[in-house]
Amino acid sequence: MRSVLILSGFSVVILFLALAIGDHHVAIAQILAVLTDSPAADAQSIQIIRDIRLPRVILGFLVGASLATAGMIAQSVLRNPLAEPGLIGVNAGAALAAVIVIVRFEVPPTHLLSWLAFAGALTMSLAIYALSWNSGSSSLRIILIGIGLSSLAGAGANFISTFGNPQAVQRAMVWLSGSIYNSTWDKIRTLATWLTIGIVGSALIAREMDLLILGDETARARGQPVELIRAVMFVLCAVLSGAAVAAAGLVAFVGLIAPHIARSLVGHSHGLMLPVTALAGGLLVVGADLAARTLFTPAPLPVGLMTAILGAPFFAYLMWQKKNA
Repeated sequence: MRSVLILSGFSVVILFLALAIGDHHVAIAQILAVLTDSPAADAQSIQIIRDIRLPRVILGFLVGASLATAGMIAQSVLRNPLAEPGLIGVNAGAALAAVIVIVRFEVPPTHLLSWLAFAGALTMSLAIYALSWNSGSSSLRIILIGIGLSSLAGAGANFISTFGNPQAVQRAMVWLSGSIYNSTWDKIRTLATWLTIGIVGSALIAREMDLLILGDETARARGQPVELIRAVMFVLCAVLSGAAVAAAGLVAFVGLIAPHIARSLVGHSHGLMLPVTALAGGLLVVGADLAARTLFTPAPLPVGLMTAILGAPFFAYLMWQKKNA
């Protein structure tokens, strides 16, 4: 509870900073006036906060929470602290679908891009799980099949990009870099729905995840239907990560970092980790987007590149720690 309160406090601070800082700074008093619909709010602040920054901040937080929760599930189902949703091919499926749609339609409707990217992520995840099945599945087979299909999907996206219209390909590359610039309330509602499903589903099987992490044989000995639980976890991971990628493109390393932050604060119980992981993920994305907007003006970086800059050293540290454990 203490960790949740601390992270919630940090989140509120970062959210207000993200609303206040930008090309045009908005005073905290004006932010509160806009959020409370006070007559003291001026027209310019209303437009900046309600139409531009607030949707961006909320979408960023939801994207981070979705990817973080998906990362927690991936690390549990694969029993690998270096796992994250991209490792099992979810992002590659979404990326391939998005490149096809953007290059084919050039200016695709937003809802079409989001839904097809989500469908690509889910289809890729189901294909990986089906191909890894051999009288049951295993973490190693899932990882190996995921790496193989991810490489195949990446090659397909590169092939399409090579022969596509240069302007459409450039738009696809911007989307793939991970951006919450074009945030809308429709995207927020859609992602919030999928995140709610993922959070509730994860909470319902939190005890099963605690048991599965001990190993298949131990879990079976205690009466757990291992393959059913693993399949449910795999689908939840795909739903959460696919919805986040569909909303914002590829935002790297959040699913890797956030579960480690939660584990260091509350231990290994998934019931305790779940809210802390979601908060940490949301905080990471909003903070990374704020840094990308303020440190690299007048040409701000996409949030996906910023999380990669922050995440790559963290991944190297985990590899070093694992090697010297």
